Amino acid sequence: MGNRGMEELIPLVNKLQDAFSSIGQACNLDLPQIAVVGGQSAGKSSVLENFVGRDFLPRGSGIVTRRPLVLQLISSNAEWAEFLHCKGKKFTDFDEVRQEIEGETDRVTGANKGISPVPINLRVYSPHVLNLTLIDLPGITKVPVGDQPADIEQQIRDMIMQFITRESCLILAVTPANTDLANSDALKLSKDVDPQGLRTIGVITKLDLMDEGTDARDVLENKLLPLRRGYIGVVNRSQKDIDGKKDIKAALDAERKWALLACKKVLNQQLTNHIRDTLPAFRSKLQSQLLAIEKEAEEYRGYRPDDPSRKTKQLLQMVQQFSVDFEKRIEGSGDQVDTVELSGGAKINRIFHERFPFELVKMECDEKEMRHMAFEAIVKKQVIKLKEPCIKCVDMVIQELINTVRQCSTKLECFPMLREETERIVTSHIRDREGRSKDQLLLLIDIQLSYINTNHEDFIGFANAQQRSSQTNKSQSSAGNQVIRKGWLTINNISIMKGGAKEYWFVLTAESLSWFKDDEEKEKKYKLPLDNLKVRDVEKSFMSSKHIFCIFNTESRNVYKDNRTLELACDSQDDVDSWKSSLLRAGVYPEKTTTVESESTTTTSDNFSMDPQLERKVETIRNLVDSYMAIVNKCVRDLIPKTIMHLMINNVKDFINAELLAQLYSAGDQNTLMDESQEQAQRRDEVLRTHQALKEALSIIGDISTSTISVPLLPPVDTSWMGGAGGRRSPPPSPTAPRRMSAGQRPAPRGAPPPPNRPGPLGPFNNSADSPQAPSRPNRAPPSIPSRRPPPSPTRQAPP
Repeated sequence: MGNRGMEELIPLVNKLQDAFSSIGQACNLDLPQIAVVGGQSAGKSSVLENFVGRDFLPRGSGIVTRRPLVLQLISSNAEWAEFLHCKGKKFTDFDEVRQEIEGETDRVTGANKGISPVPINLRVYSPHVLNLTLIDLPGITKVPVGDQPADIEQQIRDMIMQFITRESCLILAVTPANTDLANSDALKLSKDVDPQGLRTIGVITKLDLMDEGTDARDVLENKLLPLRRGYIGVVNRSQKDIDGKKDIKAALDAERKWALLACKKVLNQQLTNHIRDTLPAFRSKLQSQLLAIEKEAEEYRGYRPDDPSRKTKQLLQMVQQFSVDFEKRIEGSGDQVDTVELSGGAKINRIFHERFPFELVKMECDEKEMRHMAFEAIVKKQVIKLKEPCIKCVDMVIQELINTVRQCSTKLECFPMLREETERIVTSHIRDREGRSKDQLLLLIDIQLSYINTNHEDFIGFANAQQRSSQTNKSQSSAGNQVIRKGWLTINNISIMKGGAKEYWFVLTAESLSWFKDDEEKEKKYKLPLDNLKVRDVEKSFMSSKHIFCIFNTESRNVYKDNRTLELACDSQDDVDSWKSSLLRAGVYPEKTTTVESESTTTTSDNFSMDPQLERKVETIRNLVDSYMAIVNKCVRDLIPKTIMHLMINNVKDFINAELLAQLYSAGDQNTLMDESQEQAQRRDEVLRTHQALKEALSIIGDISTSTISVPLLPPVDTSWMGGAGGRRSPPPSPTAPRRMSAGQRPAPRGAPPPPNRPGPLGPFNNSADSPQAPSRPNRAPPSIPSRRPPPSPTRQAPP
């Protein structure tokens, strides 16, 4: 090949394959190799056996290759085989190799035609092979047989794609010569991943089975379906020859005219060149993965799990990290911000500003109470109803705090006992603060009940109660067109003729509700103004798993095209309540349901009177109650979040910072707390082995690349044709002795052009016959110049 270093490339990849197979998929490297792809019974296994010169693969009709076989061929003086799963055991009888492949296949896939993507690694040493690395893949099949699943074709296709989609993988597309090349499954798959045919080598098998009078000349000459790497034709033994134990060596002698040896050499050269081309990118990938685990491997090097000082230090670091992570999640800063869903402080903020106000608004006043009770009694009854949303607010905050603790403790999973004890201590403290916080909130409600302050400056007063119109739903003014919420919702009441229920990306602002085709917000479907809109619940359909609410117009107008209501569906009731809370912020209030709807008509008639004076008094009482409850709600909406923040959230943060470590020390034996999990020990060993394997791989690749780049020096140029002053040839300069220079003469810098010849003395060797004088133009043509000469120069002397 002109470069001996290249001969080591394929064994190098074999070593890397074994090293990385032994440590699993941690490195995720695409090693250069050749994948053999073809239809079922296309002759893939026969081609591989011909490369080895031995019968060693399971053969037969139907699907035989049911697991990928990574076959590493290594040129050696002796002949034997070795499996990676039986490392150290040499197989000299290749019938035993076949039996081992069948047994290992059945062990993973079962004995009834099942398949598996777990590879079998086989290495064959022989003086009759060239260095090659090939992967025999299951043949492409169409119809499931035995206990194969119904999607067997897709499973085999996915398995093949795992290998051939890698840019570092050459594709050996095997196609029988007795089938139309346009129907080749192998070429179809290779065309999908390699449309230019840069990585595909075509192999045409069964040339002796072609119909009489036909040939594969156009295919083999790369004219019919051109591939950059061309086609190779081979003849394999028939199934009858295999069943009759026809000697493969005799078959090879009969098949030499089909250039099987040339096929081996071509594949060897192709794989070698491919490895050479992919070597720089492969080295870069190794280096990047080595840098990625360098820091972690440095921490694990010299690691002693039972060292007491290490355990103490690590306990302090873990508790400190837990405290920092918890605070960051509550504050919503640093790397603890969840971009997928609201959590931590962001979720608690939504509870305070959306869910809690929504729960307050749902507290309705009974119309019957307006007619039969005094103002103060009605107000006190309404204030008592505020206890339920306040307690619910505490419960929601506690649930989010516990979720935050669990999220922060994921970094402690390598120490299961420490994680469990940390979660227990912090959760117990949260539950302890729960009782105190609820007691304080109930105390605030009792304070509101203790005195009804009708002299409050915001109270409407009895004098103005009759003049006040119902402005409850308009009390919240919109601060510009700010975006309140975005998210996916399903419009549920689209008719089947128009496509049925569809999911859209909704954007809620202070003035409108818009929806788009997707979250890029480029194609707007509709924009709905929020004026005169309200929200009501819709019963969950028996056939649907989604939870539904609807938006309607209080003036009985159509909301969306021809629909009086807009039904919106979510995946959970929690999402429904969250969207209704956001709509409340935008001024879209829930519909008030009266308790008299289910009562008899007699009771209903009692709640309404034909006396106009009584109705005016009822309206006055309603206005007074609404005015005073607005004052109470404003106070509660301000004080409840502050109380929870002080008694719950800030207190938990202080507890974790100041007391968690002491609680852990008092909980039990610190050595037991810092016992690492089995997964962590495996992870440490895996990182160290991967780090060592990557370093060795880079060292081997570095040696190979050095020998690949270095080339022997070219011989010195023969300048004997350049005559001296006396017409005598100058002897060639010695390759060892340096040229002597006269005193005061400087050596010319490397790479500088030679100085021009000038007349006059050149030094002490001017008249010497050994002095190589080179005039500006040669006296006679060199012998290598052809007879066609240019016109003679006017200074050229005519020959005598």
